[in-house]
Amino acid sequence: MDLKESATDTEYRTDDEKAASSQDEIESVLGEEHREYLLQRHGTLDLDPMPSADPADPYNWSKPKKIINLALVAFHAMMATFIAAGIAGVLLPISLDLNVSILRASYLLSLVIAILGGAPLLWRPLANRYGRRPIFLISLLFSIAGNIGCAKSPNYATMGLCRAIAGFFISPAAAIGSAVVSETFFKRERATYMGVWTIMVTCGVPIGPFLFGFLAQRADYRWIYWILAMINGVQFVLYFFFGSETLYMRTTDSVVKSETPTTIASYFNFRRIDPSPLTLASFTHPFRYFLRPRVCLPAIAYAMVFMWSFVLPSILIPQVFPVTFRLDPQQTGLQFLSFIIGSLIGEQLGGRASDWWMRRRQRVLGPGQAPPPEYRLWLSYPGFALSIIGTVVFLVQIQHLGTKWNVTPLVGAAIAAAGNQLVTTVLITYAVDCYREDSAAVGVFIVFVRQTWGFIGPFWWTHLIDKVNYTGTAGVGVGFIVVFSVLPIIWLQASYYKVATSS
Repeated sequence: MDLKESATDTEYRTDDEKAASSQDEIESVLGEEHREYLLQRHGTLDLDPMPSADPADPYNWSKPKKIINLALVAFHAMMATFIAAGIAGVLLPISLDLNVSILRASYLLSLVIAILGGAPLLWRPLANRYGRRPIFLISLLFSIAGNIGCAKSPNYATMGLCRAIAGFFISPAAAIGSAVVSETFFKRERATYMGVWTIMVTCGVPIGPFLFGFLAQRADYRWIYWILAMINGVQFVLYFFFGSETLYMRTTDSVVKSETPTTIASYFNFRRIDPSPLTLASFTHPFRYFLRPRVCLPAIAYAMVFMWSFVLPSILIPQVFPVTFRLDPQQTGLQFLSFIIGSLIGEQLGGRASDWWMRRRQRVLGPGQAPPPEYRLWLSYPGFALSIIGTVVFLVQIQHLGTKWNVTPLVGAAIAAAGNQLVTTVLITYAVDCYREDSAAVGVFIVFVRQTWGFIGPFWWTHLIDKVNYTGTAGVGVGFIVVFSVLPIIWLQASYYKVATSS
């Protein structure tokens, strides 16, 4: 893969390459009325991307409207991983109730992980034609049905089918949420708000078993599914009345449009927004990013960190801790608090600090000179380091503890979670910055790669641990992160600066 050739693809070039003119030149082509509107709306013309003169343009929305919409979409995204991991702490009760082994019961979790990676391939082209809002509403309705089906399932096969339905329909926001962020917020603040979406996706994994561990200790595990269905119902009502459509077709028209008051009829105004035809290529389009280093390499790097520093600990805790340390479901769920704390800490570096990092570089370069997206990648290296350190501490301490519990493995899990979240926000924001106009496909591709590896890992970790124990597994994990995460990002940055200096 050649960085220069891929980056200058005629259809999806990076945003910085498309910006052939300076900010002053862009401003000069705006009509006077358009300029006055933007100055009144935003107080500046230093905007990237440059909004239209339409109040319906999501870039022109008020900040409260943007944040409310993002909160609904981010919570929806969290529910995808929340539903997937919610049963992690009750695998033993499920196995006893359905008369299957704990390993087979764990497939109910792995099944949803795999579906979350593949289903967005279908949802993205539909959301690109008919809008984000109707897809999210359909998603919630059928997720309710899937969770109710799980609660009423009489056997393992039926529960597996209903889990698949719930996973398939809850998946859109976990992948195309990146598009919602890029369609709503300007580049200077994108990492901060991208971080809101990514932290919710990440925290859905530990919050599920953390909360439901308390429930499983006091009630039948099937109440987990009933509660999930109720949450989806509340989401549907809130999104129906307060969720807004972010897919907006921009034109060259610079005439200022008047404000359109919200009416009850607008809630039911579902229509096709993009008239482009749906073809097979519409559904397979994200796979083209296998040939785009600026998306493919960050996706692989992120997937490896996610698999080793987040999925591995979250799988081992419910499988190992209850047996080794005699923990009940509530105590097992409490272990996941370490993931939540670590992720929240990591997001402070990956989100706001990342935007500050880019603004600081822009001030150094001067007006009208935006730093290249590759400059953001410098913040990924502390994330890689924390991921490696945390994963090693977690696995080595489990090896040394024997049968007596202490907090040291969870310290490692928190450090690894912080590194994972830092890497998540930085690498996803970088990829979206490179191909903002195709951000939905970028998000779908990254989720596909991440979920594929997250699904594969649990099938061979048990055999690896049996052969080389936890300490040896830590060494293998470090090797994977260095080879497939650290080195590709170093190559990506070096290749960019080589191209930049030669052009």
